[in-house]
Amino acid sequence: MTDRADPAGLGGLESPGALAGRLDEAGYLADDGLATAAFLAMRMRRPLFLEGEAGVGKTSLAHALSMVLGAPLIRLQCYEGVDAAQALYDWDFPRQLLHLRAAEAAGITDVDRLEHELYDRRFLLARPLLRALEEDPCVLLIDEIDRADDEFEAFLLEVLSDFTISIPEVGTVRAETPPVVVVTSNRTREVHDALKRRCLYHWLAHPTPEREIAVIKRRFPGVDDQLARSVAQAVEKMRAADLLKPPGLAESIDWVAALSALGARQLDADLAVRTLGAVLKYQEDTERVLPEVADFVGR
Repeated sequence: MTDRADPAGLGGLESPGALAGRLDEAGYLADDGLATAAFLAMRMRRPLFLEGEAGVGKTSLAHALSMVLGAPLIRLQCYEGVDAAQALYDWDFPRQLLHLRAAEAAGITDVDRLEHELYDRRFLLARPLLRALEEDPCVLLIDEIDRADDEFEAFLLEVLSDFTISIPEVGTVRAETPPVVVVTSNRTREVHDALKRRCLYHWLAHPTPEREIAVIKRRFPGVDDQLARSVAQAVEKMRAADLLKPPGLAESIDWVAALSALGARQLDADLAVRTLGAVLKYQEDTERVLPEVADFVGR
């Protein structure tokens, strides 16, 4: 765990290169730009805003940072309609009702006392943001912020500004050590500048074929070199095609997993056709690739 003698929450890491090495040990290959952005975010106590196509490794970085720092990962998954109560806290109404019935059975009629007891901390359900403020240290992943609405963005900006929240019935909760925060966006819509200004920004692009091969071989140490290279090259060609959803690194890994499950040592057109469902997720994309699958797999 990160101790209190390490106020920046860096886990003893002294440079971006050292962080990249530790991420490598955790199974995550970060290039110099990403390692530097993550290092500075931790040192400066600023959220790291990662933007890029789905499947390029944004969420995986938060998991890897959690492993490197020996700190729990707390995830807030954003979606349309998410609000402050679902992200921050809620009251455990069933337990409050049971307590009220028990008090009535015991003959307790003091209204002020009952009200005070009903809104005690023990009846508070901590959602991800409150848990992140109370857990010391931790990594907070705010995933797919682009799916939330403008009002939630404004609320989130307020919380991330000073890592403090006020609960009327309980009081103020302030993080003794600010969490390491990773905010991700697939850019389905533009996130407001105010939130981006609060963060350090990094665009996470699709990896080069060489880096993709390295990631595949890290995830599957026994994979055949030719198979890893064929998949990386085929996926690179698919990304250059006019697809609704170009495959990300996650899909490359899924494809290799599927091919390995079939005992494949190399990729050919027939095998590619039978396993396209592991790498392409839209029928329109499959129909676009099928006539030229031999070109995509280089055979």
